[in-house]
Amino acid sequence: MTGSALRALLVWLLAMLLGAVVVWNTRFSADVSFFLPSRPTAEQAVMVDQLREGAVSRLLMLSIEGGDAGQRARASRALRTALTGASDFATVQNGEAEGLDAARDVLLRHRYLLSTAVTPERFSVEGLRSAVNNSIDLLSSSAGLLFKPYLARDPTGELVELVSGLNAGVQPDQREGVWASRDGERAMLLVQTRALGSDTDGQAAAIALIRARFAEATALPGLDGLRLQMSGPGMFAVQSRATIQQEVTRLSILSSLAIALLLGFIYRRTRLLLLTLVPVLSGTLAGVVVVGLVHGTVFGITVGFGAALIGEAVDYAIYYFVQSGRLGQASWRERYWPTIRLGVLTSLFGFGALLFSGFPGLAQLGLYALTGVLTAAVVTRYLLPRLAGPGVHLHDGARLGRRLRPLVAHAGALRWPLLALVLVAAAYLAQHRNDLWYPNLSALSTVSASEAELDGRLRADLGAPDARYMAVITAPDRESALQAAERAGAQLKRLVDAGLIGGFDSPARFLPSDAAQNARRASLPPADELRARLALALADGPLSAGRLQPFVDDVQAARASTNLTRQDLDGTGLALAVDALLLQRPGGWSVLLPLRPAPGDADTGIPVQAVRDALAGSGALFIDLKGEFDALYGEYIQEAIQLSAAGCLAIVVALAFVLRSGRRLAGVMLPLVMAVMLVVAGLHASGERLHLLHLVGMLLTVAVGSNYALFFDRLAVGEPLDDETLLSIAVASVTTVIGFGVLAWSSVPVLHAIGATVGPGAVLALLLSAVFAVRKPAA
Repeated sequence: MTGSALRALLVWLLAMLLGAVVVWNTRFSADVSFFLPSRPTAEQAVMVDQLREGAVSRLLMLSIEGGDAGQRARASRALRTALTGASDFATVQNGEAEGLDAARDVLLRHRYLLSTAVTPERFSVEGLRSAVNNSIDLLSSSAGLLFKPYLARDPTGELVELVSGLNAGVQPDQREGVWASRDGERAMLLVQTRALGSDTDGQAAAIALIRARFAEATALPGLDGLRLQMSGPGMFAVQSRATIQQEVTRLSILSSLAIALLLGFIYRRTRLLLLTLVPVLSGTLAGVVVVGLVHGTVFGITVGFGAALIGEAVDYAIYYFVQSGRLGQASWRERYWPTIRLGVLTSLFGFGALLFSGFPGLAQLGLYALTGVLTAAVVTRYLLPRLAGPGVHLHDGARLGRRLRPLVAHAGALRWPLLALVLVAAAYLAQHRNDLWYPNLSALSTVSASEAELDGRLRADLGAPDARYMAVITAPDRESALQAAERAGAQLKRLVDAGLIGGFDSPARFLPSDAAQNARRASLPPADELRARLALALADGPLSAGRLQPFVDDVQAARASTNLTRQDLDGTGLALAVDALLLQRPGGWSVLLPLRPAPGDADTGIPVQAVRDALAGSGALFIDLKGEFDALYGEYIQEAIQLSAAGCLAIVVALAFVLRSGRRLAGVMLPLVMAVMLVVAGLHASGERLHLLHLVGMLLTVAVGSNYALFFDRLAVGEPLDDETLLSIAVASVTTVIGFGVLAWSSVPVLHAIGATVGPGAVLALLLSAVFAVRKPAA
């Protein structure tokens, strides 16, 4: 190796080392951020916050199966005890009564500041008589037995109403004192992690701890044979990351081995095979480094896409080694590099269009591809010749390429059959134009059908919220936010009373505004006046006013108390309920009011317009998160279509400027358009509904296929394609098909879509470019 080559190698190794250091410190993510907008609207901003930081995003639903009800209950209690003391979890609930004791004590102590029923009318003679009689009637029910010990302290029943607020919505069944599934065959637990939903590492650690503690719990005598199942947003994120990691590793190894075997057969020289890795590794590493530096986080799907880019990046080394053997470096640069450079330019225009997407996933894919292709091309042009040295020659290159010449020579015979096939595809696409695209974002989800079924089953058993509908309030300070929540709550309460919605949650239920607490305290009468009113209200009644001195004492304590604060809720589940719904933001405070459909309306949802009308003027913004997701997906499709069109237009303009011939331009572009039409029609006809990433695959097909079309364009100016050039085009096409095509076997929808589109698209682009190539008439 010459001194110049050695210096070039050292510089390259140093650059790779620096890049590896950057990658080592780069954050990789597999959460839903890939699908979320970078410039969200007000409604979308709430959706983004909920998916990343919301209370629902931190819920894990657990079920214990096997054994009998007693064994499952023992395991449930043991698991709850083991998890409660762990710092990874904010709350662990399994329905045990003692779990509510702390919350009940806080509610009892502050009931007169918390209850919305505390008004001057409540403590009038008539109000006291009605409230006490209702409490006495309640004692005859099973629920009333739980509150009998508190009758002397709380004859107006404030605690009953407040505790019922803890159990809003559908509640799980109970077996052996703990939550159970509807059929009684599983014990149920609900866990909320301290790690945010967007913290995949934190979610993974929490899930691993749950599994470890369950293994310890079931090691107790008589508890063997029990099984644990989990689901929830955090579980999906962890499973998604693991799936992507496994898929990327498996597919990268598969494509790398296939490409290595192909190149080993072509090169017959280990040194050339190793040198081919130089532009590939350079492009792959540069893509990750640039994406990490620009975006701060690299999505796992982006890395998976990079595995496919191996097939594109390796093309440039193939062109150099196969084409330059007979000509030498200087002649190759003069004769072939301009064509390769133009192909690189068209790829950059195609990939570069994605940079302007408001969809972070697309923007990352575009930046990764653009950086990787450009780096691989530059390394091939300026570094690879130095490392390879002179005298690179493939002994069998001409012979192998010569076998392809008859195929190219007779390719024109396929024009009419292929043209007829394209017309059939065009008619098919026109006929099915309204059902080509999958209608919502779930098409991109990595959640399998079995995982979705398990999640739905556990959610139904627990009555866990899905937080689809909510009202959102923003305010400059906490007091204003809570007052606004109380105003909106009063409006929503009317809808609950009318049966239009099933209920709603509000942080003001357990942390009223200071104004509300002051008003309630002012409603409480002095001791003497309260005794006098009680005597009148309870005259001739079953309960003597003289027995209610504890009630009088508690009312006077409330009159003298300070307002309830957030710190008073520490150590109870009430703190979590408030913190999940009352959020401090950099610019102020936000309040979330999740809404529940009325019983029996879970499938039809809630009357959106009635809710909007009720909230009008309250300052609350109503949001349907599923509707926002569907609208967001529609925006992504429209944007992707526009960006793809812009990328194709840029490619056309660039080619028109360089080729300066409408006939040659048509000879390059028409095969690419026809390839895309055939692929799309074929995918849809095979039963595959198209989504956003299929559209990206179409753009990539045009960008990649233009490289092959440009080589066949040389025929239009009378330049014959020698045997080495034919071989290089064929091999480059096969490596591209391998690199992208293996993704078609991926279980990750995003990767599958790109592979299923670009793989066959590259083959068709090569075939159609050969068939429809413009040939200069013989003189």
